[in-house]
Amino acid sequence: MAETRINNYEAMFLLSQAVAADLAGAVAHIREILDKAGAQIIAMKKWDERRLAYEIDKQKRGVYILVYFSCNARNIAQIERSCNLSERIMRHLILRADHLTLEEMQAADAQKELEAEARLRSERAAAPAARSAEEQPAAAAAEEASGGA
Repeated sequence: MAETRINNYEAMFLLSQAVAADLAGAVAHIREILDKAGAQIIAMKKWDERRLAYEIDKQKRGVYILVYFSCNARNIAQIERSCNLSERIMRHLILRADHLTLEEMQAADAQKELEAEARLRSERAAAPAARSAEEQPAAAAAEEASGGA
């Protein structure tokens, strides 16, 4: 029977601005891909949000998510295949993280901050929708009061 090697990996996922609007859903999608391959997430954080060097899928800006995880070396191909098939992930890069210690990877963990930002993004996205829904009845009432002119 072949020996199973568990290695530590560093992965960078590039998401479009549209996908990042639902950051909680995007992070859950990345977690799901890693969970299906049997990976254990060590740390996850939003690395940056910046302008891309060139357009990818007609997108000029992107959000980078950095993930450190441990996984069986045989399952990396499954993770890469899932990322390639995903419509939410524009690009990905997975490297062995032999250059980092476990403590250094854990120090990079910012999952709570990532969840807080996801919550803020969803609240911001919901606020204009709620505001426009409140304005519609007010506009209709104003139109009635003016005589429908």
